Amino acid sequence: MSATADHAEERTSPAVRLGFQPEQVVQEIGYDDDVDQELRESIEEVIGSDLVDEDYDDVADAVVLWFRDEDGDLTDALVDATTYIEEGGSILLLTPKTGRTGYVEPSDISEASTTAGLSASKSVSVGKDWSGSRLVTPKAAKPKK
Repeated sequence: MSATADHAEERTSPAVRLGFQPEQVVQEIGYDDDVDQELRESIEEVIGSDLVDEDYDDVADAVVLWFRDEDGDLTDALVDATTYIEEGGSILLLTPKTGRTGYVEPSDISEASTTAGLSASKSVSVGKDWSGSRLVTPKAAKPKK
C-alpha cells in the first residue's frame, strides 16, 4: 500500500473503516464506563442517530459488543448478539487490547466466533484501549426455484 493510501485511511472515520453506513440501526451491548467514547460518537455520526441499547426490541443492522474477559462466556454473548441482528448482519466485537484489564485472547475470540456460527472478516485497532473484530453472520442460502 502506498504512503498516501495509509494517510487517507488514517483520516477516514473508524466507523466508516468498520463498514457502518448511514441510516443503519446499530445496537450496543456491554456498555460501561470504560468504552471508547470517540468510537461511539464516530459510529453515531456515520449512522445519523444514537446507538440503541440492549432493551431495543426490534432487529438491528449491526451490533457493537463491548466484551471483557470478566464478562462471562464469550460464545454465549455472541450467540445472544446474533439474535438481535438481521440475517447477514455484522457484530463488531470490541475487546481490551493486550495488557489492558479484561484482555481476551485472540484464540478465545476465534473459537467463540466459530462456535457461535460467525466468520471473522477483519480485525482492527479502534482506539488506544480497544481492538475490534468484525464478525459476520452467514447469509442464508437462496431458495432454489
